[in-house]
Amino acid sequence: MDQQLMSNLLKLNKVVFPTILLFFIVLISCGDSKTSKSNSSTYNGRVVIPEQTVHFLDADMEQISSVEVQISDDVMERSQGLMDVRELPENHGMLFIFDKEEPLSFWMANTPLPLDIMYVNADSIIVSIYHSTTPFSERGLPSGAPAKYVVETNGGYAITHGIEEGYRILF
Repeated sequence: MDQQLMSNLLKLNKVVFPTILLFFIVLISCGDSKTSKSNSSTYNGRVVIPEQTVHFLDADMEQISSVEVQISDDVMERSQGLMDVRELPENHGMLFIFDKEEPLSFWMANTPLPLDIMYVNADSIIVSIYHSTTPFSERGLPSGAPAKYVVETNGGYAITHGIEEGYRILF
């Protein structure tokens, strides 16, 4: 019987010891989670990469301001726009370029920043402006007139720089 008891204990040790060892390895690796969380980078949203400059011109064709823009000129880029962009430098934005001039409509779904949205026709004239739009809103913001371009900037940019409907863009 002593031999059978010893045999059972050896079998038990082959299962229990690795299980206990595995438990402590997992416990030790999880115990350092505070350090690893503080060292890991957090996702801060997408980043706008400027590719071109858009100049705003007043009624006398005088330049009144400029923004560095990322170009959005295909279906995939236009559908994403500034969604998930959480930080936008002051004089940065996005220029949407469409194939043809037609009535357009944008919305703010998945867009965490208030934006100014300026619709521009094929003659580069600003036909409508939405000032400081509401983040995450799914309400449509129609152009009100045919447009071929849309310039998005930080909310308040148009008012701060005196940009009005009827003014032009140059890029």
